[in-house]
Amino acid sequence: MPSSTPNILIAGASRGLGLALAAEFVARDWHVIGTVRGADRTALHDLADRRPGRVEIMPLDLTDPGQIAALAKRLAGRTLDILFVNAGTTTRDPQVRMADVADDEFARVMATNVLGPIRVIETLAHLVPAGGLIGAMSSGQGSIANNENGRGEIYRSSKAALNMGLRSIAARETGSGRAVVAMAPGWIRTDLGGEQAPFTMEEAIPMVADTLLAARATPGIHYLDRFGATVPW
Repeated sequence: MPSSTPNILIAGASRGLGLALAAEFVARDWHVIGTVRGADRTALHDLADRRPGRVEIMPLDLTDPGQIAALAKRLAGRTLDILFVNAGTTTRDPQVRMADVADDEFARVMATNVLGPIRVIETLAHLVPAGGLIGAMSSGQGSIANNENGRGEIYRSSKAALNMGLRSIAARETGSGRAVVAMAPGWIRTDLGGEQAPFTMEEAIPMVADTLLAARATPGIHYLDRFGATVPW
């Protein structure tokens, strides 16, 4: 790729919002480094075949510290204009209460939605220069201020914890010149969002990309929806 081509790493790009975001940035003439879990062929591989030279695929299970370390070695010396982690899972019963959830299920959600993404960001953040952006796919359900019905509390808690992790990273790096974004894309039709969601990925993802690109101009922490509006913490 030409040296002037900007780079985005999307951790979790094999399907859903991560895949759609990868396709959107490829369409905008970015070079996409997308991670996939496991060795099976994915839709990201199909995108790479359609756009030769624009998509680079690397393995990553973000719940495995060894694989995070291996990814960092593969990326040594590279520059990432945007580092973005897309990860999201929930409990088998999305409405299970905190007191009733099984310990292992709670740990699985927190490892996938919080610990893994923060570890990836902490490990790779040094590759993002001033003027770049670090972000993760959060949710409006991670807003403590907006929780007025109490439902979905395990997923809500995981995204609120992710937001706190991002805010802590930004607080430690005051003056770095980088933007840090917790992205709340809205209720979108994905495997996680379900068919009842009002918006398709084709409708939502271009706005997500616009908001991420615009946020680079303002260093520091931001909790934003896809329209670029601030979400209450």
